[in-house]
Amino acid sequence: MNTNSTTNFLVLAASGDALVAQGDWIIANYQMISRQIQMLSSVASQASQLTGHIDLQGITALDTAGAERLCTLLGAVNVQAAARANTGLSPERSALLLSVAQAMQDADQPVPIKQQSVVTDLLARIGLSTITLWKQTIELLGFAGLVLEALVRNVLRPSQWRPTAIVAQIEETTLNAVPIIALLTFLVGAVVAFLGATILADFGASIYTVNLVGFSFLREFAVLLTAILMAGRTASAFTAQLGSMKANEEIDAIRVQGLDPIVLLVLPRVFAMLLAMPILTFIGMLSGIFGGLLVCALSLGISPTMFFTIFGESIDISQFFIGMSKAPVFAFLIAIIGCLEGFKVSGSAQSVGEHTTSAVVHSIFVVILLDAMAALFFMEMGW
Repeated sequence: MNTNSTTNFLVLAASGDALVAQGDWIIANYQMISRQIQMLSSVASQASQLTGHIDLQGITALDTAGAERLCTLLGAVNVQAAARANTGLSPERSALLLSVAQAMQDADQPVPIKQQSVVTDLLARIGLSTITLWKQTIELLGFAGLVLEALVRNVLRPSQWRPTAIVAQIEETTLNAVPIIALLTFLVGAVVAFLGATILADFGASIYTVNLVGFSFLREFAVLLTAILMAGRTASAFTAQLGSMKANEEIDAIRVQGLDPIVLLVLPRVFAMLLAMPILTFIGMLSGIFGGLLVCALSLGISPTMFFTIFGESIDISQFFIGMSKAPVFAFLIAIIGCLEGFKVSGSAQSVGEHTTSAVVHSIFVVILLDAMAALFFMEMGW
């Protein structure tokens, strides 16, 4: 094999009408061949005029790197014509040249973009969204099963309970959330009473504002507003906490030590939410009714005594139990959605942010969906 730097791999024939390739066109000589191609710029400019006058008989060795240099210099079409017409090349080298030229020709051709109609694109997006929703539903049900299995397995094993963690989570999810829950439900109660008084005054039925406030907050607004606030406040916190632990490989370290992350990290948060939601829902009911009472007293002249008298005569205790019955269900779902999204974090800060947002959106969606289904069910049952 001749790898001398003085080797000429490209020369023009004496007549000037043919391009002669010679020597070993292999990867060992790749740099020298490239330099000669750059030096023979006039040859490159004439290459398109030398079709059929390319002499490849002097090539003593050829591999894919050398074939690529020939195709780059002469063009894939010229190389294909030369490989087919030149009888001096062995069949193997001709086949190699043809393969490399065809591959480079195919790579240079732009891939046609298939045009889709708006309807097709819309249906494709709907299908992808449906598949994503189905997968997320399966993941949520599977994770809920793991949590319930761990709960049943450890409920009769006091040594596995984490009272310190549960108390800390109760303080974070319940005590720190009382001000915002009370303020929001108070304001919403005042707005509902004001709107009800404004509309009912046209019919001379302003007194029924008491019924409107009591019925709406005992049955729907208190638990729904509390669940939405807890989804935005607590579910995001659960995801951020567990996601940061996942990114720092702390959850993997827990598993290596033989501990169960579900028992250690998820169950305390679930227990805290199950205790927090009924308490916060009750506070929301009281605050919303107090907001309505204040508006009735200031705008309608309904005294607190009259307000509570009408309230007690018109609102059945069953409305209170209907509202409170939703709280544990919402609490469990918000807690497991927040924890599940935390476990799904891949390891980067961006992933923590994405899954935190996803936890809030999914929690609110599930809460509103279940509340609508429960409202239809209770209405059909006559409750």
